[in-house]
Amino acid sequence: MMTEREKMISGELYRPGDPELVAGRERARELCAKINGVVSDAVAREVHIRELLGSAGKNVYMEPNVRLDYGYNMAVGDDFYANFDCVFLDCAPIKIGNNCMFAPGVHVYTAYHPLDATERNSGREFAKSVTIGHNVWVGGRSVINPGITIGDNVVIGSGSVVTKDVPANTVVAGNPARVIRQLDQQEESLQ
Repeated sequence: MMTEREKMISGELYRPGDPELVAGRERARELCAKINGVVSDAVAREVHIRELLGSAGKNVYMEPNVRLDYGYNMAVGDDFYANFDCVFLDCAPIKIGNNCMFAPGVHVYTAYHPLDATERNSGREFAKSVTIGHNVWVGGRSVINPGITIGDNVVIGSGSVVTKDVPANTVVAGNPARVIRQLDQQEESLQ
């Protein structure tokens, strides 16, 4: 029999009120409070970030206020930067590659709810993983929805709502986000 945590991570319906999941969210809130409370000590902030995240490469930095559901379901590569007020609902894994930058207010969601009202009112929910490639820049106040894969060398324009997978080497923008431009080899080498 699967635990509620195993169901959550695997994308099955789960009960978020399960004691193990409640404890995981409380742990994440305590660590986020520590990260957000560090005013000028980048080393101390990084220690708390590494304690929170499932895995982190070198040069990982998150500005306050950062919010995560669990933390242990998020992995970031080298040279990751999240600006002010980013939110990561990591009920399912969030995997972010190397050299990625998130502008202020970016939200990444893995959690979602059943469409059927009776099932939704039961309190159970789903989660779908989000994967973000290398060299991705996400503009301010963008939202990345559950189950999305974003390729390498992508730029997401400010205020975008990403509802479908994004191919590599593109610029997307809008609500819903759509490809507005292909990046050529010369532009890619500048990233």
